[in-house]
Amino acid sequence: MHPINFQSDSLSEKEKRNIDILEILRKRGPISRPDISKEIGINVVTVSNYIDDFIKHNLVYEKELDISEGGRRPVLLDLNPQGGYIVGVGLNLMNIVGVLVDLKGNIITKTQIARPKPSVKEITECLLEVIREIFRRSKEYTANIKGIGVGIAGLVNKQDGSIHWPQKMDHYYTYASVDLPLKNLIEREFDLPTLIENDATSAAFGEYWLGIEANIKNLVYMFSGVGCGLVINGQIYRGSQGYAGEVSIYNFKEQDAFKCEPGNPCFLKRWEVDLGIIDDLKAILSRDKEAAERFFKLTSANMDNVDLKSVFIANRAKDPVVSAVLEKAAQRLGVKIAYLANFLNPEMVVLGGGMEEAGEAFLNKVTATVKEWAFREVTEDLKIVYSQLRENAVALGAASLVMQKVFAQLW
Repeated sequence: MHPINFQSDSLSEKEKRNIDILEILRKRGPISRPDISKEIGINVVTVSNYIDDFIKHNLVYEKELDISEGGRRPVLLDLNPQGGYIVGVGLNLMNIVGVLVDLKGNIITKTQIARPKPSVKEITECLLEVIREIFRRSKEYTANIKGIGVGIAGLVNKQDGSIHWPQKMDHYYTYASVDLPLKNLIEREFDLPTLIENDATSAAFGEYWLGIEANIKNLVYMFSGVGCGLVINGQIYRGSQGYAGEVSIYNFKEQDAFKCEPGNPCFLKRWEVDLGIIDDLKAILSRDKEAAERFFKLTSANMDNVDLKSVFIANRAKDPVVSAVLEKAAQRLGVKIAYLANFLNPEMVVLGGGMEEAGEAFLNKVTATVKEWAFREVTEDLKIVYSQLRENAVALGAASLVMQKVFAQLW
Protein backbone atom coordinates (compact mmCIF):
# COMPACT_ATOMS: atom_id res chain seq x y z
CA MET A 1 0.00 0.00 0.00
CA HIS A 2 1.18 3.56 -0.72
CA PRO A 3 2.76 4.92 2.50
CA ILE A 4 0.42 7.86 3.01
CA ASN A 5 -1.53 8.96 6.08
CA PHE A 6 -4.81 10.61 5.13
CA GLN A 7 -5.55 11.43 8.79
CA SER A 8 -2.82 14.09 8.95
CA ASP A 9 -4.07 17.68 8.56
CA SER A 10 -0.64 19.32 8.17
CA LEU A 11 0.03 20.65 4.66
CA SER A 12 3.12 22.21 3.11
CA GLU A 13 2.81 25.49 1.20
CA LYS A 14 3.17 23.56 -2.06
CA GLU A 15 0.36 21.18 -1.08
CA LYS A 16 -1.91 24.12 -0.18
CA ARG A 17 -1.17 25.70 -3.57
CA ASN A 18 -1.90 22.39 -5.31
CA ILE A 19 -5.33 22.32 -3.66
CA ASP A 20 -6.06 25.97 -4.49
CA ILE A 21 -5.24 25.64 -8.20
CA LEU A 22 -6.93 22.27 -8.67
CA GLU A 23 -10.00 23.54 -6.84
CA ILE A 24 -10.25 26.50 -9.25
CA LEU A 25 -10.01 24.01 -12.11
CA ARG A 26 -12.68 21.77 -10.56
CA LYS A 27 -15.13 24.62 -10.07
CA ARG A 28 -14.35 26.90 -13.01
CA GLY A 29 -12.69 24.79 -15.68
CA PRO A 30 -12.14 25.03 -18.56
CA ILE A 31 -10.01 28.04 -17.68
CA SER A 32 -6.75 29.56 -18.96
CA ARG A 33 -3.45 29.89 -17.13
CA PRO A 34 -3.71 33.75 -17.05
CA ASP A 35 -7.20 33.52 -15.51
CA ILE A 36 -5.95 31.11 -12.85
CA SER A 37 -3.07 33.50 -12.19
CA LYS A 38 -5.47 36.44 -11.67
CA GLU A 39 -7.77 34.45 -9.40
CA ILE A 40 -5.08 33.00 -7.16
CA GLY A 41 -2.75 36.02 -7.19
CA ILE A 42 0.50 34.39 -8.34
CA ASN A 43 2.41 34.89 -11.59
CA VAL A 44 1.65 32.89 -14.75
CA VAL A 45 5.08 31.23 -14.83
CA THR A 46 4.54 29.74 -11.35
CA VAL A 47 1.01 28.64 -12.31
CA SER A 48 2.41 26.96 -15.43
CA ASN A 49 4.95 25.03 -13.36
CA TYR A 50 2.15 23.66 -11.20
CA ILE A 51 0.00 22.89 -14.26
CA ASP A 52 2.85 20.96 -15.90
CA ASP A 53 3.06 18.81 -12.77
CA PHE A 54 -0.72 18.23 -12.80
CA ILE A 55 -0.66 17.21 -16.47
CA LYS A 56 2.19 14.78 -15.75
CA HIS A 57 0.06 13.19 -13.02
CA ASN A 58 -2.97 12.98 -15.34
CA LEU A 59 -5.02 15.29 -13.10
CA VAL A 60 -5.38 18.08 -15.68
CA TYR A 61 -5.65 18.15 -19.45
CA GLU A 62 -5.50 20.86 -22.11
CA LYS A 63 -8.52 21.36 -24.31
CA GLU A 64 -10.03 23.57 -27.02
CA LEU A 65 -8.67 27.07 -27.46
CA ASP A 66 -10.43 30.12 -26.08
CA ILE A 67 -11.33 33.11 -28.27
CA SER A 68 -8.48 35.60 -28.07
CA GLU A 69 -8.60 39.40 -28.31
CA GLY A 70 -5.43 39.29 -30.34
CA GLY A 71 -2.18 37.38 -30.46
CA ARG A 72 -1.87 33.70 -29.63
CA ARG A 73 -5.04 32.16 -28.19
CA PRO A 74 -4.59 30.84 -24.64
CA VAL A 75 -4.93 27.11 -24.07
CA LEU A 76 -7.81 26.15 -21.79
CA LEU A 77 -7.26 23.72 -18.94
CA ASP A 78 -9.69 21.45 -17.14
CA LEU A 79 -9.59 18.95 -14.32
CA ASN A 80 -9.56 15.39 -15.61
CA PRO A 81 -12.44 13.68 -13.78
CA GLN A 82 -11.05 10.28 -14.79
CA GLY A 83 -7.69 11.09 -13.18
CA GLY A 84 -8.72 9.03 -10.17
CA TYR A 85 -11.68 7.65 -8.23
CA ILE A 86 -12.55 7.61 -4.55
CA VAL A 87 -14.84 5.47 -2.38
CA GLY A 88 -16.93 7.37 0.16
CA VAL A 89 -19.12 5.82 2.88
CA GLY A 90 -21.48 7.66 5.20
CA LEU A 91 -23.37 6.49 8.28
CA ASN A 92 -26.73 8.31 8.35
CA LEU A 93 -29.69 8.31 10.74
CA MET A 94 -31.60 5.75 8.68
CA ASN A 95 -29.07 4.11 6.37
CA ILE A 96 -25.46 3.61 5.31
CA VAL A 97 -24.61 5.06 1.89
CA GLY A 98 -21.60 4.11 -0.22
CA VAL A 99 -20.46 5.91 -3.39
CA LEU A 100 -17.69 5.78 -5.96
CA VAL A 101 -16.92 9.29 -7.27
CA ASP A 102 -14.61 10.79 -9.86
CA LEU A 103 -12.36 13.80 -9.24
CA LYS A 104 -15.19 16.25 -9.98
CA GLY A 105 -17.42 14.62 -7.37
CA ASN A 106 -19.69 12.90 -9.90
CA ILE A 107 -21.22 9.70 -8.52
CA ILE A 108 -20.21 6.69 -10.65
CA THR A 109 -22.05 4.11 -8.57
CA LYS A 110 -23.98 4.12 -5.30
CA THR A 111 -25.23 1.52 -2.85
CA GLN A 112 -27.04 1.74 0.47
CA ILE A 113 -28.39 -0.47 3.22
CA ALA A 114 -30.63 0.19 6.21
CA ARG A 115 -28.73 1.33 9.28
CA PRO A 116 -28.27 -1.62 11.66
CA LYS A 117 -28.81 -1.60 15.40
CA PRO A 118 -26.37 0.69 17.20
CA SER A 119 -23.73 -1.86 18.13
CA VAL A 120 -20.09 -1.39 17.20
CA LYS A 121 -19.81 -4.88 15.71
CA GLU A 122 -22.89 -4.66 13.48
CA ILE A 123 -22.16 -1.16 12.20
CA THR A 124 -18.52 -2.05 11.47
CA GLU A 125 -19.50 -5.14 9.48
CA CYS A 126 -22.15 -3.19 7.55
CA LEU A 127 -19.66 -0.44 6.68
CA LEU A 128 -17.19 -3.04 5.41
CA GLU A 129 -19.93 -4.77 3.40
CA VAL A 130 -20.92 -1.47 1.74
CA ILE A 131 -17.29 -0.91 0.71
CA ARG A 132 -17.09 -4.48 -0.61
CA GLU A 133 -20.24 -3.91 -2.66
CA ILE A 134 -18.83 -0.71 -4.18
CA PHE A 135 -15.71 -2.64 -5.23
CA ARG A 136 -17.82 -5.46 -6.67
CA ARG A 137 -19.62 -2.91 -8.84
CA SER A 138 -16.48 -1.00 -9.81
CA LYS A 139 -14.09 -3.60 -11.22
CA GLU A 140 -13.14 -1.45 -14.25
CA TYR A 141 -12.17 1.44 -11.92
CA THR A 142 -10.36 -0.52 -9.22
CA ALA A 143 -6.81 0.08 -10.49
CA ASN A 144 -7.33 3.86 -10.31
CA ILE A 145 -9.11 4.14 -6.93
CA LYS A 146 -6.99 6.48 -4.83
CA GLY A 147 -8.44 5.94 -1.37
CA ILE A 148 -11.44 5.44 0.90
CA GLY A 149 -13.23 8.01 3.06
CA VAL A 150 -15.64 7.11 5.87
CA GLY A 151 -17.92 9.50 7.77
CA ILE A 152 -19.15 8.01 11.04
CA ALA A 153 -20.59 9.04 14.42
CA GLY A 154 -18.36 9.21 17.48
CA LEU A 155 -15.13 10.92 18.50
CA VAL A 156 -12.54 10.28 15.77
CA ASN A 157 -8.89 10.12 16.84
CA LYS A 158 -7.03 12.13 14.17
CA GLN A 159 -3.75 10.36 14.91
CA ASP A 160 -4.77 6.79 14.12
CA GLY A 161 -8.33 6.94 12.72
CA SER A 162 -9.83 5.02 15.64
CA ILE A 163 -13.28 5.90 16.95
CA HIS A 164 -14.45 6.42 20.52
CA TRP A 165 -17.98 5.10 20.22
CA PRO A 166 -20.73 6.28 22.62
CA GLN A 167 -22.62 3.32 24.05
CA LYS A 168 -26.04 3.57 25.70
CA MET A 169 -26.32 1.82 29.04
CA ASP A 170 -29.97 1.43 30.17
CA HIS A 171 -31.35 4.99 30.04
CA TYR A 172 -27.87 6.49 30.45
CA TYR A 173 -25.15 7.23 27.91
CA THR A 174 -21.50 6.71 28.63
CA TYR A 175 -18.37 7.37 26.60
CA ALA A 176 -16.43 4.71 28.48
CA SER A 177 -16.71 2.46 25.44
CA VAL A 178 -14.92 0.46 22.80
CA ASP A 179 -12.23 2.18 20.70
CA LEU A 180 -12.86 0.92 17.18
CA PRO A 181 -9.71 0.65 14.96
CA LEU A 182 -11.76 1.23 11.80
CA LYS A 183 -8.97 2.78 9.71
CA ASN A 184 -6.70 -0.21 10.27
CA LEU A 185 -9.50 -2.69 9.53
CA ILE A 186 -10.32 -1.04 6.20
CA GLU A 187 -6.72 -0.54 5.10
CA ARG A 188 -5.87 -4.15 5.94
CA GLU A 189 -8.76 -5.52 3.87
CA PHE A 190 -8.70 -3.17 0.86
CA ASP A 191 -5.02 -2.16 0.74
CA LEU A 192 -5.86 1.51 0.18
CA PRO A 193 -5.16 4.60 2.31
CA THR A 194 -8.26 5.44 4.34
CA LEU A 195 -9.53 8.60 6.01
CA ILE A 196 -11.96 8.40 8.93
CA GLU A 197 -13.93 11.53 9.82
CA ASN A 198 -16.84 12.47 12.05
CA ASP A 199 -20.19 12.30 10.22
CA ALA A 200 -21.17 15.96 10.75
CA THR A 201 -17.70 17.21 9.78
CA SER A 202 -17.78 15.06 6.63
CA ALA A 203 -21.22 16.36 5.68
CA ALA A 204 -20.19 19.98 6.32
CA PHE A 205 -17.21 19.59 4.01
CA GLY A 206 -19.34 17.85 1.37
CA GLU A 207 -21.83 20.73 1.34
CA TYR A 208 -19.02 23.30 1.20
CA TRP A 209 -16.99 21.47 -1.46
CA LEU A 210 -19.81 20.25 -3.71
CA GLY A 211 -23.16 21.71 -2.68
CA ILE A 212 -23.47 25.37 -1.73
CA GLU A 213 -22.72 28.57 -3.61
CA ALA A 214 -19.08 29.55 -3.86
CA ASN A 215 -19.22 32.75 -1.80
CA ILE A 216 -20.23 31.01 1.48
CA LYS A 217 -17.17 30.71 3.72
CA ASN A 218 -18.71 30.24 7.19
CA LEU A 219 -21.31 27.55 7.76
CA VAL A 220 -22.65 25.19 10.38
CA TYR A 221 -23.96 21.77 9.30
CA MET A 222 -26.40 20.37 11.88
CA PHE A 223 -26.37 16.58 11.81
CA SER A 224 -29.84 16.10 13.26
CA GLY A 225 -29.34 18.05 16.49
CA VAL A 226 -26.67 15.96 18.19
CA GLY A 227 -23.56 17.29 16.49
CA CYS A 228 -22.41 19.81 13.94
CA GLY A 229 -19.73 20.28 11.33
CA LEU A 230 -18.01 23.68 11.13
CA VAL A 231 -16.52 25.53 8.17
CA ILE A 232 -14.80 28.74 9.26
CA ASN A 233 -13.20 31.08 6.71
CA GLY A 234 -13.40 28.33 4.11
CA GLN A 235 -11.63 25.74 6.27
CA ILE A 236 -13.04 22.77 8.17
CA TYR A 237 -12.67 23.48 11.88
CA ARG A 238 -11.89 20.35 13.90
CA GLY A 239 -10.42 21.79 17.09
CA SER A 240 -7.03 21.01 18.62
CA GLN A 241 -7.52 17.22 18.60
CA GLY A 242 -10.28 16.78 16.02
CA TYR A 243 -13.26 16.64 18.40
CA ALA A 244 -14.95 20.00 17.73
CA GLY A 245 -18.64 20.04 16.88
CA GLU A 246 -20.15 18.13 19.79
CA VAL A 247 -22.96 20.47 20.80
CA SER A 248 -24.10 18.77 24.00
CA ILE A 249 -22.67 18.31 27.48
CA TYR A 250 -23.39 15.21 29.52
CA ASN A 251 -22.69 13.66 32.91
CA PHE A 252 -24.48 10.35 33.42
CA LYS A 253 -24.11 10.71 37.21
CA GLU A 254 -26.29 13.83 37.02
CA GLN A 255 -28.75 12.42 34.46
CA ASP A 256 -31.84 12.65 36.66
CA ALA A 257 -30.91 16.06 38.05
CA PHE A 258 -30.33 17.60 34.61
CA LYS A 259 -33.82 18.78 33.72
CA CYS A 260 -35.01 22.10 32.37
CA GLU A 261 -38.27 23.56 31.07
CA PRO A 262 -39.32 24.69 28.56
CA GLY A 263 -37.57 22.28 26.30
CA ASN A 264 -37.23 18.71 27.38
CA PRO A 265 -34.48 17.80 26.79
CA CYS A 266 -32.62 20.98 27.59
CA PHE A 267 -30.84 22.32 24.50
CA LEU A 268 -27.45 21.74 26.14
CA LYS A 269 -28.22 18.19 27.25
CA ARG A 270 -27.42 15.16 25.13
CA TRP A 271 -30.29 14.42 22.72
CA GLU A 272 -31.43 11.26 21.06
CA VAL A 273 -30.31 11.27 17.44
CA ASP A 274 -33.95 11.60 16.28
CA LEU A 275 -34.46 14.77 18.37
CA GLY A 276 -36.77 12.80 20.66
CA ILE A 277 -39.44 12.62 17.93
CA ILE A 278 -40.09 8.88 18.30
CA ASP A 279 -40.45 9.02 22.09
CA ASP A 280 -42.80 12.01 21.87
CA LEU A 281 -44.95 10.36 19.21
CA LYS A 282 -45.15 6.98 20.96
CA ALA A 283 -46.22 8.67 24.20
CA ILE A 284 -49.15 10.27 22.34
CA LEU A 285 -50.08 7.12 20.41
CA SER A 286 -50.10 5.05 23.60
CA ARG A 287 -52.81 7.23 25.13
CA ASP A 288 -54.76 8.29 22.00
CA LYS A 289 -56.37 5.26 20.32
CA GLU A 290 -57.82 7.23 17.41
CA ALA A 291 -54.48 8.87 16.63
CA ALA A 292 -52.73 5.47 16.84
CA GLU A 293 -55.18 3.81 14.45
CA ARG A 294 -54.79 6.64 11.93
CA PHE A 295 -50.97 6.60 12.14
CA PHE A 296 -50.65 2.81 11.83
CA LYS A 297 -53.06 2.75 8.89
CA LEU A 298 -51.08 5.47 7.09
CA THR A 299 -47.69 3.87 7.67
CA SER A 300 -48.30 0.11 8.06
CA ALA A 301 -46.18 0.41 11.22
CA ASN A 302 -46.95 -0.81 14.74
CA MET A 303 -45.93 0.42 18.18
CA ASP A 304 -42.76 -1.71 18.13
CA ASN A 305 -41.34 -0.38 14.87
CA VAL A 306 -42.26 3.33 14.80
CA ASP A 307 -39.25 5.06 13.23
CA LEU A 308 -38.39 8.30 11.45
CA LYS A 309 -39.23 6.83 8.07
CA SER A 310 -42.82 6.12 9.19
CA VAL A 311 -43.01 9.57 10.84
CA PHE A 312 -42.07 11.26 7.57
CA ILE A 313 -44.59 9.16 5.62
CA ALA A 314 -47.35 10.25 7.99
CA ASN A 315 -46.16 13.84 7.85
CA ARG A 316 -46.42 13.90 4.06
CA ALA A 317 -50.01 12.67 4.51
CA LYS A 318 -50.58 15.66 6.85
CA ASP A 319 -51.25 13.60 9.98
CA PRO A 320 -52.05 16.27 12.63
CA VAL A 321 -50.42 14.46 15.56
CA VAL A 322 -47.18 13.95 13.64
CA SER A 323 -47.23 17.58 12.50
CA ALA A 324 -47.51 18.72 16.12
CA VAL A 325 -44.66 16.44 17.24
CA LEU A 326 -42.40 17.70 14.44
CA GLU A 327 -43.26 21.31 15.24
CA LYS A 328 -42.18 20.78 18.85
CA ALA A 329 -38.93 19.13 17.73
CA ALA A 330 -38.28 21.97 15.26
CA GLN A 331 -38.69 24.49 18.05
CA ARG A 332 -36.16 22.65 20.25
CA LEU A 333 -33.71 22.44 17.36
CA GLY A 334 -34.24 26.12 16.58
CA VAL A 335 -33.28 27.11 20.14
CA LYS A 336 -30.04 25.13 19.84
CA ILE A 337 -29.26 26.68 16.45
CA ALA A 338 -30.01 30.16 17.81
CA TYR A 339 -27.32 29.64 20.45
CA LEU A 340 -24.83 28.47 17.81
CA ALA A 341 -25.77 31.37 15.51
CA ASN A 342 -25.07 33.90 18.27
CA PHE A 343 -21.83 32.11 19.17
CA LEU A 344 -20.42 31.58 15.65
CA ASN A 345 -22.29 34.12 13.47
CA PRO A 346 -22.27 31.87 10.36
CA GLU A 347 -23.55 32.85 6.92
CA MET A 348 -25.46 29.59 6.59
CA VAL A 349 -26.83 26.76 8.71
CA VAL A 350 -27.46 23.50 6.83
CA LEU A 351 -29.89 20.96 8.31
CA GLY A 352 -29.14 17.36 7.41
CA GLY A 353 -28.46 13.90 8.73
CA GLY A 354 -31.95 12.78 7.64
CA MET A 355 -34.02 15.63 9.05
CA GLU A 356 -34.27 17.16 5.58
CA GLU A 357 -37.07 14.63 5.00
CA ALA A 358 -39.22 16.47 7.59
CA GLY A 359 -40.57 18.94 5.01
CA GLU A 360 -40.90 22.68 4.57
CA ALA A 361 -43.06 23.27 7.67
CA PHE A 362 -40.28 21.84 9.88
CA LEU A 363 -37.65 24.06 8.23
CA ASN A 364 -39.91 27.12 8.52
CA LYS A 365 -40.48 26.47 12.24
CA VAL A 366 -36.73 26.06 12.86
CA THR A 367 -36.06 29.33 11.00
CA ALA A 368 -38.79 31.22 12.87
CA THR A 369 -37.51 29.96 16.22
CA VAL A 370 -33.93 30.99 15.42
CA LYS A 371 -35.14 34.49 14.56
CA GLU A 372 -37.12 34.64 17.81
CA TRP A 373 -34.21 33.53 20.02
CA ALA A 374 -31.02 34.84 18.37
CA PHE A 375 -29.90 38.46 18.04
CA ARG A 376 -31.58 40.22 15.14
CA GLU A 377 -28.20 41.38 13.80
CA VAL A 378 -27.03 37.74 13.63
CA THR A 379 -30.11 36.46 11.78
CA GLU A 380 -30.64 39.30 9.29
CA ASP A 381 -28.54 37.67 6.57
CA LEU A 382 -28.44 34.12 7.97
CA LYS A 383 -29.57 31.41 5.57
CA ILE A 384 -31.07 28.25 7.07
CA VAL A 385 -31.46 25.53 4.44
CA TYR A 386 -31.79 21.80 4.04
CA SER A 387 -28.78 19.82 2.82
CA GLN A 388 -28.50 19.89 -0.97
CA LEU A 389 -26.63 16.57 -0.93
CA ARG A 390 -29.29 15.02 1.34
CA GLU A 391 -28.57 11.34 2.22
CA ASN A 392 -25.34 11.45 0.16
CA ALA A 393 -23.83 14.31 2.19
CA VAL A 394 -21.73 12.26 4.63
CA ALA A 395 -20.47 9.81 1.99
CA LEU A 396 -19.69 12.55 -0.55
CA GLY A 397 -18.06 14.66 2.14
CA ALA A 398 -15.80 11.81 3.24
CA ALA A 399 -14.90 11.16 -0.42
CA SER A 400 -14.23 14.88 -0.97
CA LEU A 401 -11.86 15.00 2.00
CA VAL A 402 -9.89 12.19 0.36
CA MET A 403 -10.09 14.06 -2.96
CA GLN A 404 -8.51 17.09 -1.29
CA LYS A 405 -5.65 14.87 -0.09
CA VAL A 406 -5.19 13.57 -3.64
CA PHE A 407 -5.06 17.16 -4.90
CA ALA A 408 -2.53 18.11 -2.22
CA GLN A 409 -0.19 15.16 -2.71
CA LEU A 410 -0.75 14.45 -6.42
CA TRP A 411 -1.16 10.77 -5.73
